[in-house]
Amino acid sequence: MNFDTAFIFEAIPKLLKYLPMTLMLAVGSMLLACLMGIVLALIINNKIFILSPVAKVYISFFRSVPTLVTLFIFYVGIPQIFPDFTFIDAITATIVALSFKNAAYLAEEFRGALNAVDSGQMEACLSVGMTKWQGFRRVILPQAMRVAVPSLGNYLIMLVKESSLAFTVGVTDIFAQTKILASNSFRFLESYIAVALIYWAVTIVLTMLQGKLEKAMSKPYR
Repeated sequence: MNFDTAFIFEAIPKLLKYLPMTLMLAVGSMLLACLMGIVLALIINNKIFILSPVAKVYISFFRSVPTLVTLFIFYVGIPQIFPDFTFIDAITATIVALSFKNAAYLAEEFRGALNAVDSGQMEACLSVGMTKWQGFRRVILPQAMRVAVPSLGNYLIMLVKESSLAFTVGVTDIFAQTKILASNSFRFLESYIAVALIYWAVTIVLTMLQGKLEKAMSKPYR
């Protein structure tokens, strides 16, 4: 078959209809992973008894296991071990699996960002009558987030691409629809070029938004 450039431009609008699903998986996983990552980082930094070793084992395990294996553990394995979780659908399992996987990486990113904030900042907070929680929420965390933003942007872009694995458990995202389109038309190269262009465009937009966020968070330090 001859390469058909026109098919690429015909396929893009058809694939864009499934982009919201991909973005939902990525953003939902990112939000949950950030929350879990911060908690893990605080547990390790504060060396909380029992919880700190458990957090380190968690990080070691999920950093070692491939994403696809993690996805099948949550979609197939967990419901078998705990029958009460059979209600979990493919979308939920994908979001949870990607969250648990990336939380292990983000925990190290947040730990590094928190350590980058001078310890004297908390001492200053306590000296003016703030509680540790107030000092952390109002002073330490905003500064740590400024340090972590570039890494967070990269992980969000990675999650957009990792969400393509959702097709293995039956989620029809943009990549799954690409496979269907390619199989029906036998235009495999054209279909995959079309989806590659969409992923590229999404990455460019996210990179621009990351740059604007970094600029906005750096204003008080200029």
